[in-house]
Amino acid sequence: MQYASYPALFRSADDASNKKQKTYLRLMGAEYAILVIASLLSDSAFKGTTFYLLYAFVFVMAVVLLLVRNLWKLQQDWYRCRALAESVKTLTWRYIMRAAPFANEPSLQDARAEFRNQLYRTFDANRATADKINPNWSADDQITDEMDHVRALSLDERKKYYTANRLNDQRTWYMHKAGENNRSARNWVIAAVAAYVLAFALVLARIKFPDWGFWGIGPIIVFASSALGWSQVKKFNELAAAYTVTAHEIGLIKPKLEAVDSESDFSDFINDAELAFSREHTLWIARQTK
Repeated sequence: MQYASYPALFRSADDASNKKQKTYLRLMGAEYAILVIASLLSDSAFKGTTFYLLYAFVFVMAVVLLLVRNLWKLQQDWYRCRALAESVKTLTWRYIMRAAPFANEPSLQDARAEFRNQLYRTFDANRATADKINPNWSADDQITDEMDHVRALSLDERKKYYTANRLNDQRTWYMHKAGENNRSARNWVIAAVAAYVLAFALVLARIKFPDWGFWGIGPIIVFASSALGWSQVKKFNELAAAYTVTAHEIGLIKPKLEAVDSESDFSDFINDAELAFSREHTLWIARQTK
């Protein structure tokens, strides 16, 4: 399903989560960059009032960034907005696939009313988080034409639609993200190891060239530590493992759809599948916001 076809609450929460994630990571990156700059200045041969004022200003900036990142609670808001977005997304797929609690409504209007009720309950349960997103979402459609169009499809058509647009799409996304995080984890470890090797070589070089003025070993060590710290912030290995497990779980769920031949069985299948999609994400949110 196209991004624009989802409820406005999902799109707004998703956008807020992405923006808060980018801001948080940029602040973290800036903090690491400032640490490297501070270490460069500490090894510098420059002296004088102007230099020391610049040196002091670097630490002031580090403190400001640290306070801003923590006082704004960007990480918590990032994950909570993501939790709200994913909750709405799951409700949307249950609605358009006619799964419980939207399976046995006597008319489309009743189903739409139940979806609005469920959406309001989700919003109300996340009211503090909803305050962090753009309020303009409330003026846009919560039930789009595409949602009702898909809901009106036959059982076989909905099975095909769910397979192509949910199961296959999610499995591809998780496998891509798992590979991306594995590569990132490897690259940052390589960068840290290379920095440590370079520092080791420079330490030995000082034996032969004891009078050399600037070696830059301190900044190199800080860079290596920052590279490892960045890997911890991004949690590359943990995410890669979680995404791989979820991708495999989706692969095991998919064959069960072949045995579905009734609306009630399809409803049960959808709810089981959506639970599998949300399980890893829910646990991840809990770990990050506790």
